[in-house]
Amino acid sequence: MSEPRKPAPQPAEAEKLTGFDRVAWCYDALAGLVFGPAQRRAQQAALAGLPDGVARHLLILGGGTGWVLLEVLRRRPPATVLYLEASPKMLARARARLLRECPQAAGQVEFRHGTQAALGPQEQFDAIITFFVLDCIAAPELPEALATLRRAQRAGAPWLLADFRPARRGWRHWLLAAMYWFFRLTTGLRARALPDLRAELGRLGLRPQHSATFFDRAMEGVIFVESTAALASVI
Repeated sequence: MSEPRKPAPQPAEAEKLTGFDRVAWCYDALAGLVFGPAQRRAQQAALAGLPDGVARHLLILGGGTGWVLLEVLRRRPPATVLYLEASPKMLARARARLLRECPQAAGQVEFRHGTQAALGPQEQFDAIITFFVLDCIAAPELPEALATLRRAQRAGAPWLLADFRPARRGWRHWLLAAMYWFFRLTTGLRARALPDLRAELGRLGLRPQHSATFFDRAMEGVIFVESTAALASVI
Protein backbone atom coordinates (compact mmCIF):
# COMPACT_ATOMS: atom_id res chain seq x y z
CA MET A 1 0.00 0.00 0.00
CA SER A 2 2.86 2.36 -0.74
CA GLU A 3 1.06 4.41 -3.40
CA PRO A 4 -1.44 7.01 -2.09
CA ARG A 5 -4.91 7.06 -3.53
CA LYS A 6 -4.81 10.82 -3.90
CA PRO A 7 -2.10 13.00 -5.46
CA ALA A 8 0.40 14.42 -3.00
CA PRO A 9 -0.20 18.03 -1.87
CA GLN A 10 1.31 20.74 -4.02
CA PRO A 11 4.37 22.46 -2.49
CA ALA A 12 2.45 25.52 -1.29
CA GLU A 13 -0.09 23.32 0.45
CA ALA A 14 2.52 20.96 1.86
CA GLU A 15 4.37 23.86 3.50
CA LYS A 16 1.27 24.59 5.57
CA LEU A 17 0.89 21.01 6.75
CA THR A 18 3.54 20.84 9.43
CA GLY A 19 1.18 19.90 12.24
CA PHE A 20 3.06 19.17 15.43
CA ASP A 21 6.53 19.02 13.83
CA ARG A 22 8.07 21.27 16.48
CA VAL A 23 7.06 18.99 19.33
CA ALA A 24 7.31 15.60 17.58
CA TRP A 25 10.59 14.85 19.33
CA CYS A 26 9.15 15.28 22.83
CA TYR A 27 5.39 14.82 22.44
CA ASP A 28 5.14 11.31 23.91
CA ALA A 29 7.40 12.14 26.84
CA LEU A 30 5.50 15.37 27.52
CA ALA A 31 2.13 13.62 27.44
CA GLY A 32 3.41 10.92 29.76
CA LEU A 33 4.84 13.49 32.16
CA VAL A 34 1.57 15.44 32.39
CA PHE A 35 -1.04 12.67 32.10
CA GLY A 36 0.79 9.46 33.00
CA PRO A 37 -0.91 6.44 31.42
CA ALA A 38 -4.34 8.13 31.20
CA GLN A 39 -4.19 9.04 27.51
CA ARG A 40 -3.26 5.53 26.44
CA ARG A 41 -5.92 4.06 28.68
CA ALA A 42 -8.53 6.29 27.04
CA GLN A 43 -7.34 5.11 23.63
CA GLN A 44 -7.42 1.48 24.70
CA ALA A 45 -10.99 1.93 25.95
CA ALA A 46 -12.04 3.26 22.55
CA LEU A 47 -10.14 0.52 20.69
CA ALA A 48 -12.38 -2.04 22.36
CA GLY A 49 -14.82 -1.05 19.62
CA LEU A 50 -12.62 -2.20 16.73
CA PRO A 51 -14.71 -4.35 14.38
CA ASP A 52 -13.99 -8.05 14.10
CA GLY A 53 -13.18 -9.71 10.79
CA VAL A 54 -10.16 -10.43 8.65
CA ALA A 55 -10.50 -7.84 5.89
CA ARG A 56 -11.05 -4.60 7.75
CA HIS A 57 -9.79 -1.30 6.37
CA LEU A 58 -9.22 1.28 9.10
CA LEU A 59 -8.50 5.02 9.18
CA ILE A 60 -6.26 6.50 11.85
CA LEU A 61 -6.34 10.30 11.71
CA GLY A 62 -3.62 12.19 13.56
CA GLY A 63 -2.00 9.14 15.10
CA GLY A 64 1.19 10.95 16.06
CA THR A 65 4.33 8.89 16.56
CA GLY A 66 2.64 5.54 16.02
CA TRP A 67 1.76 3.95 19.35
CA VAL A 68 -1.89 3.65 18.36
CA LEU A 69 -0.95 2.08 15.02
CA LEU A 70 0.94 -0.74 16.71
CA GLU A 71 -1.89 -1.22 19.20
CA VAL A 72 -4.42 -1.51 16.37
CA LEU A 73 -2.27 -4.05 14.53
CA ARG A 74 -1.75 -6.00 17.74
CA ARG A 75 -5.50 -6.24 18.21
CA ARG A 76 -6.38 -6.77 14.54
CA PRO A 77 -3.32 -8.29 12.81
CA PRO A 78 -4.98 -8.76 9.39
CA ALA A 79 -6.27 -5.18 9.14
CA THR A 80 -5.11 -2.67 6.55
CA VAL A 81 -4.65 0.90 7.75
CA LEU A 82 -4.53 4.37 6.26
CA TYR A 83 -2.38 6.42 8.63
CA LEU A 84 -3.18 10.06 7.95
CA GLU A 85 -1.02 12.60 9.78
CA ALA A 86 -0.48 16.35 9.23
CA SER A 87 3.01 16.39 10.73
CA PRO A 88 5.77 15.00 8.46
CA LYS A 89 8.00 14.41 11.46
CA MET A 90 5.29 12.53 13.33
CA LEU A 91 4.65 10.53 10.17
CA ALA A 92 8.33 9.64 9.83
CA ARG A 93 8.50 8.56 13.47
CA ALA A 94 5.40 6.37 13.07
CA ARG A 95 6.83 4.73 9.94
CA ALA A 96 10.17 4.08 11.65
CA ARG A 97 8.39 2.68 14.69
CA LEU A 98 6.39 0.25 12.57
CA LEU A 99 9.48 -0.96 10.71
CA ARG A 100 11.35 -1.36 13.98
CA GLU A 101 8.67 -3.06 16.06
CA CYS A 102 6.31 -4.72 13.58
CA PRO A 103 8.06 -4.95 10.18
CA GLN A 104 5.91 -7.85 9.01
CA ALA A 105 2.92 -5.46 8.83
CA ALA A 106 4.65 -2.79 6.73
CA GLY A 107 2.71 -3.74 3.62
CA GLN A 108 -0.62 -3.32 5.42
CA VAL A 109 -0.16 0.37 6.20
CA GLU A 110 -0.30 3.40 3.93
CA PHE A 111 1.31 6.47 5.46
CA ARG A 112 -0.17 9.65 4.01
CA HIS A 113 0.75 13.22 4.84
CA GLY A 114 -2.32 15.40 5.27
CA THR A 115 -5.58 15.96 7.10
CA GLN A 116 -9.05 14.58 6.45
CA ALA A 117 -9.03 16.78 3.33
CA ALA A 118 -6.53 14.33 1.80
CA LEU A 119 -9.13 11.56 1.69
CA GLY A 120 -10.32 10.51 -1.73
CA PRO A 121 -14.06 10.82 -2.46
CA GLN A 122 -14.50 7.05 -2.80
CA GLU A 123 -12.45 5.95 0.20
CA GLN A 124 -14.41 4.00 2.81
CA PHE A 125 -13.36 2.55 6.15
CA ASP A 126 -14.61 -0.05 8.59
CA ALA A 127 -13.65 2.16 11.53
CA ILE A 128 -12.71 5.82 11.96
CA ILE A 129 -10.12 6.36 14.71
CA THR A 130 -9.62 9.92 15.97
CA PHE A 131 -7.53 10.14 19.14
CA PHE A 132 -6.73 13.59 20.56
CA VAL A 133 -6.88 15.20 17.11
CA LEU A 134 -10.38 16.64 16.62
CA ASP A 135 -9.66 19.12 19.41
CA CYS A 136 -6.96 20.61 17.15
CA ILE A 137 -9.40 21.65 14.40
CA ALA A 138 -10.49 25.30 14.47
CA ALA A 139 -14.18 25.75 15.25
CA PRO A 140 -15.18 27.20 11.84
CA GLU A 141 -13.59 24.21 10.07
CA LEU A 142 -14.88 21.48 12.37
CA PRO A 143 -18.32 20.78 10.83
CA GLU A 144 -16.89 20.22 7.35
CA ALA A 145 -13.99 18.17 8.74
CA LEU A 146 -16.37 15.88 10.60
CA ALA A 147 -18.68 15.64 7.59
CA THR A 148 -15.74 14.57 5.43
CA LEU A 149 -14.84 11.83 7.89
CA ARG A 150 -18.47 10.77 8.16
CA ARG A 151 -18.66 10.29 4.40
CA ALA A 152 -15.67 7.96 4.64
CA GLN A 153 -17.38 5.84 7.31
CA ARG A 154 -18.97 2.67 5.96
CA ALA A 155 -22.53 1.96 7.06
CA GLY A 156 -22.42 0.37 10.48
CA ALA A 157 -18.74 1.18 11.05
CA PRO A 158 -17.81 2.50 14.51
CA TRP A 159 -16.19 5.86 15.12
CA LEU A 160 -13.64 5.51 17.92
CA LEU A 161 -12.86 8.68 19.84
CA ALA A 162 -10.43 9.48 22.63
CA ASP A 163 -10.19 13.10 23.69
CA PHE A 164 -10.55 15.63 26.45
CA ARG A 165 -13.93 16.53 27.91
CA PRO A 166 -15.24 20.12 27.90
CA ALA A 167 -15.08 22.02 31.19
CA ARG A 168 -16.39 25.51 31.97
CA ARG A 169 -14.73 25.94 35.36
CA GLY A 170 -12.30 24.41 37.82
CA TRP A 171 -8.91 22.84 37.25
CA ARG A 172 -9.99 21.02 34.08
CA HIS A 173 -10.97 24.33 32.49
CA TRP A 174 -7.60 25.86 33.31
CA LEU A 175 -5.75 22.75 32.13
CA LEU A 176 -7.46 23.00 28.74
CA ALA A 177 -6.69 26.73 28.54
CA ALA A 178 -3.02 26.08 29.32
CA MET A 179 -2.78 23.32 26.71
CA TYR A 180 -4.30 25.45 23.97
CA TRP A 181 -1.99 28.32 24.87
CA PHE A 182 1.06 26.03 24.79
CA PHE A 183 0.24 24.47 21.43
CA ARG A 184 -0.71 27.79 19.86
CA LEU A 185 2.72 29.06 20.92
CA THR A 186 4.73 26.02 19.83
CA THR A 187 2.84 24.74 16.78
CA GLY A 188 0.71 27.62 15.55
CA LEU A 189 -2.48 25.75 16.44
CA ARG A 190 -5.49 27.78 15.31
CA ALA A 191 -8.08 26.10 17.53
CA ARG A 192 -8.92 28.18 20.57
CA ALA A 193 -11.20 25.98 22.67
CA LEU A 194 -12.33 22.40 23.02
CA PRO A 195 -15.52 21.70 21.07
CA ASP A 196 -18.34 19.55 22.38
CA LEU A 197 -17.45 16.53 20.26
CA ARG A 198 -20.33 14.43 21.53
CA ALA A 199 -22.80 17.04 20.34
CA GLU A 200 -21.02 17.49 17.01
CA LEU A 201 -20.99 13.75 16.28
CA GLY A 202 -24.58 13.49 17.44
CA ARG A 203 -25.57 15.94 14.70
CA LEU A 204 -24.07 13.49 12.21
CA GLY A 205 -26.30 10.66 13.38
CA LEU A 206 -23.86 9.02 15.80
CA ARG A 207 -24.50 8.04 19.40
CA PRO A 208 -22.15 6.82 22.15
CA GLN A 209 -22.45 3.08 22.63
CA HIS A 210 -19.81 2.82 25.33
CA SER A 211 -17.58 5.32 27.13
CA ALA A 212 -15.06 5.46 29.94
CA THR A 213 -13.45 8.47 31.63
CA PHE A 214 -9.87 8.92 32.83
CA PHE A 215 -7.64 11.45 34.59
CA ASP A 216 -10.36 12.43 37.04
CA ARG A 217 -12.91 12.68 34.19
CA ALA A 218 -10.76 15.10 32.18
CA MET A 219 -10.62 12.74 29.17
CA GLU A 220 -12.63 9.89 27.80
CA GLY A 221 -12.61 7.01 25.35
CA VAL A 222 -15.87 6.61 23.45
CA ILE A 223 -17.23 4.14 20.90
CA PHE A 224 -19.74 5.89 18.63
CA VAL A 225 -22.14 3.96 16.42
CA GLU A 226 -24.83 5.04 14.00
CA SER A 227 -28.20 5.76 15.51
CA THR A 228 -31.18 3.71 14.35
CA ALA A 229 -32.45 6.64 12.31
CA ALA A 230 -29.11 7.13 10.59
CA LEU A 231 -28.85 3.45 9.72
CA ALA A 232 -32.37 3.43 8.32
CA SER A 233 -31.55 6.30 6.00
CA VAL A 234 -28.81 4.32 4.23
CA ILE A 235 -30.58 0.93 4.03
